[in-house]
Amino acid sequence: MWDRREVLQAGCSSFLGLTLPTLLQKRATAAAAERRAKSVVLVFLSGGGSHIDMFDPKPDSPETKGEFAPIATRVPGVQFTEMMPQMAARADRLTVVRSMSHTDNRHLSGSHNTLTGAVQPFRGNSNQDKSLNRADWPCYGAALDYLRPPPGGSPSHVTIPVPLIEGVLVWPGQHAGFLGSKYDPFQVNSDPNNEGFAVDGLSLTEGLSVGRFQRRRQLLESANQREAFLEESLLGRQFADNQESAFSLLTSSKLAQAFDIKQEPDDVRERFGRNRMGQTLLLARRLVEAEVPVVQCNMGHVQIWDTHVNHFPRLKNDLLPPLDRGVSALLDDLSDRGLLDQTLVIVVGEFGRTPRISPLANQSVPGRHHWAPAYSAVFAGAGVRGGQVIGKTDEIGAYPLTKTYHPNDLGATVYSMLGIDPAVMVHDRLDRPVPLNQGKVMDVLFG
Repeated sequence: MWDRREVLQAGCSSFLGLTLPTLLQKRATAAAAERRAKSVVLVFLSGGGSHIDMFDPKPDSPETKGEFAPIATRVPGVQFTEMMPQMAARADRLTVVRSMSHTDNRHLSGSHNTLTGAVQPFRGNSNQDKSLNRADWPCYGAALDYLRPPPGGSPSHVTIPVPLIEGVLVWPGQHAGFLGSKYDPFQVNSDPNNEGFAVDGLSLTEGLSVGRFQRRRQLLESANQREAFLEESLLGRQFADNQESAFSLLTSSKLAQAFDIKQEPDDVRERFGRNRMGQTLLLARRLVEAEVPVVQCNMGHVQIWDTHVNHFPRLKNDLLPPLDRGVSALLDDLSDRGLLDQTLVIVVGEFGRTPRISPLANQSVPGRHHWAPAYSAVFAGAGVRGGQVIGKTDEIGAYPLTKTYHPNDLGATVYSMLGIDPAVMVHDRLDRPVPLNQGKVMDVLFG
């Protein structure tokens, strides 16, 4: 027989790499703009992907162009590099913004800005602060959950395949920040390309079926009734609500089926690529089908795109082929299933890479380094007008020559597409009213 401690652990702990956000419904809702997207898939290049080696080649600059040749895309006059052939063939579906720009060359605060649409609040030397800080801004799905909770306790935001954690350092911007832990996203920590992923992702715990889990729930409810004094406290009420949300998530057949990636035919899995990036993007499509509003796809472990050393071999052999193949397959699959018109897909890192190719100190193999003044972001779906390039950089890809767009603007666009007014006021942890976002919607994407 299960004792009370075991039952509580079953309702409140993580199961095989899935952390359970507590999903309390918020009574207040935002003043929403017209909603254009049911889901947003954010394909995040943690560490900063090289714009010059993907979507903004500079073939006429010998010191900048690097090892990859430019190729024509499906849009006349627009070139990508030879490492992005499949996305080049789908350029008519894409809008490439080549004039993304900000001033922060640091990974942590740059990532926070991209994943939340807000500049990270000052907290001393943020690179030395290794804790999850509740003064940070909420990620997109956390704010959506706070302002417009989904029905049935389903998650507003799922992060796959791994959270951004390096040792004890928890990357800022991937949690609910000042909104509190009950709005933290649902995070997976398991490679969907692994043979055991479906079992790991779906089993509640070894030997525990949904039926047995429900019986544990009944035992817990009986114990809670006998301890009514706990329910009279604020902590008790919150705890009970959090338990209810956890049970709802763990027994949701829709969510469970979405994670059962083995249901996909072999040819579909091969088309996405039998690697972590490809299968993560296939899982993203399944989560979109399950009506998850925000899916954050981390393209590898934290900082994997930080190619200071061995830059071109890493891009050529490890990073760009699976990204090109996986994103292209995602766009095709969403289109074939009638989902692309209601799904906004974004491919972006926290910044780009330097035009100059040089080695770090004490290194012999050169690379490109952090570069926030100019970089690219790719958008598709949900009304984005394909076949256009917005913005232009100088002859070496160092600085924009045209209007710039900030990560705050990217955030305003995400919120607007999800039907949230970006300027809606929320309350920080000191209960002060603050605007959720201070960017401007990138209407140029839809023109």
